Amino acid sequence: MAEVWIEAALNGPWGRERQPGIPITVEEIVQDGLAAAAAGAAIVHVHAYDPATGRQRDEWEIYARIIEGIRARCDAIVYPTVPLAGSGYAGAAVRRYGHVEELARRGLIEWAVLDPGSVTFARFDELRDGESGFTYLNSMADIRDGLGVLARYRVRPGYAVYEPGFTRLGAALAELHPDLPQPIYRFMFSDEFAWGFPPRPAFLEAHLALLAEAAPGASWMAAGLGVDILPLAEAAVARGGHLRVGLEDAPWGSARGNEAWVAEAARRIVAAGGAVAGPQAVRRSLAPAG
Repeated sequence: MAEVWIEAALNGPWGRERQPGIPITVEEIVQDGLAAAAAGAAIVHVHAYDPATGRQRDEWEIYARIIEGIRARCDAIVYPTVPLAGSGYAGAAVRRYGHVEELARRGLIEWAVLDPGSVTFARFDELRDGESGFTYLNSMADIRDGLGVLARYRVRPGYAVYEPGFTRLGAALAELHPDLPQPIYRFMFSDEFAWGFPPRPAFLEAHLALLAEAAPGASWMAAGLGVDILPLAEAAVARGGHLRVGLEDAPWGSARGNEAWVAEAARRIVAAGGAVAGPQAVRRSLAPAG
């Protein structure tokens, strides 16, 4: 029976005007993370916020409180984001991976975000209204800085693969860092954003064919933004993959909360013949052979 990981992405950069149910304060994020873990999430991904402004705020001290608050009561893998460069959703940072390095130096994280490429973020509904979106910028300087930090502290990268070329570039760069743990490839699908693929099995197969060439044997998960990824659960289980759900990824205005997203993902995994993996099972599956 395949052991399938569930990752819960609790909030994202959207703010409550776009996703009203997201947790924002440290206490809210901790409670949502614990509820998601109890429902079956082995991995919890968070964005730190400034409650006064309702906007993302990437300070290591806030992330530390969130991570320590969740880890004090469960064994989940908890990891932070980086600023969404190029957008108005999160404040600019002098160094995008500065907070990641501080968290890693303190031994607080096992995984981190690293997105190997840039992409235009445009929503279909906003295009119809004449808006232009923004370019999510991941310069090669930022990517190399992040890879250096993660390799130095043996933190595992989570690659968000918005377009297939991200897999090729990410795999090529990972080969240059022998101390870097093998990245997790998150295939990003969407219904609301005009990048990548919609969540259909044929497009998952395209991602997997490229991954088999670029990074054979690498772990992967089906995820996305502005999407209900659950219809891909059966295909993900059948092909040996994993799932990410939660209010960061859900269509804007989602009535379902994080705990309910995770519970439904767990139900579908079991219905498809899989087993929901706990945090220790995730760690064991990623441990080097021998």
